[in-house]
Amino acid sequence: MLVDYHMHLRRPNGGSEAVDHTVEGVERYVEAAHARGVDEIGLTEHVYYFRETRFAWSVPYQLERCKHSLGRYCDAVLEAKRGGLPVKLGLEVDWVPEHADELADVLAPYPWDFLLGSVHWIDGLAVDQRPGLWADKTVEEVWGLYARELEAAARSGHFDALSHPDLVKIFGDRVEWDWQPVIEALDGVALEVSTAGLHKPVRELYPDAALLRGARRITLASDAHLAENVGRDLERAVEHARAAGFETVTVFEARSARQEPLG
Repeated sequence: MLVDYHMHLRRPNGGSEAVDHTVEGVERYVEAAHARGVDEIGLTEHVYYFRETRFAWSVPYQLERCKHSLGRYCDAVLEAKRGGLPVKLGLEVDWVPEHADELADVLAPYPWDFLLGSVHWIDGLAVDQRPGLWADKTVEEVWGLYARELEAAARSGHFDALSHPDLVKIFGDRVEWDWQPVIEALDGVALEVSTAGLHKPVRELYPDAALLRGARRITLASDAHLAENVGRDLERAVEHARAAGFETVTVFEARSARQEPLG
């Protein structure tokens, strides 16, 4: 089975992107997935796009985008799902430790199939944007902070999978790292094998083999922000997963996981 469990509903808008939380938007993504042989997709908008979660955000980048309706987003995906389209309702939830439990309470009433945990900001400073966290810290310090927060997210019990789990390598700045504490924290949490890194400065899949081999469950992801990128390079993700010893992929329904043959 081939799944793509990380994407954001957008439509082209004069050379940029516009949020498109509509059934028609879902249909376009499903069509693109079908063209690439993807059996099932999971929609996973960023949690900070929704007004209901505004209390958790302090970074201007987040606040500028925090203007959409969580109910409308869920309704669009669920309507498509009820219509027989092979879609799952997900969300990409930023790890904000001081608000993690409050966010979980806000999200609890909605019928999620899965929740992705992501570490993009630490103490309000970006990991994947510069200068951000990189401004006055060594590469080793940034990696240490990132790994600490990723481990905490895994242990929190709030997430079904961790997205782009070694995002910290995005710019190609790296050190040798012992991922064992993160691996031990997974306890049933899947790791996302993401092709997004192929299109970032690092030009690599997430995660590297050392981290991936420690996981027990995986998902596959493109992190598409336009329909044309749904399923992009997933054959590379399958190859990477197989090289790490995986023969199955995790499929979610109502936050329960099952394993299906990979690819």
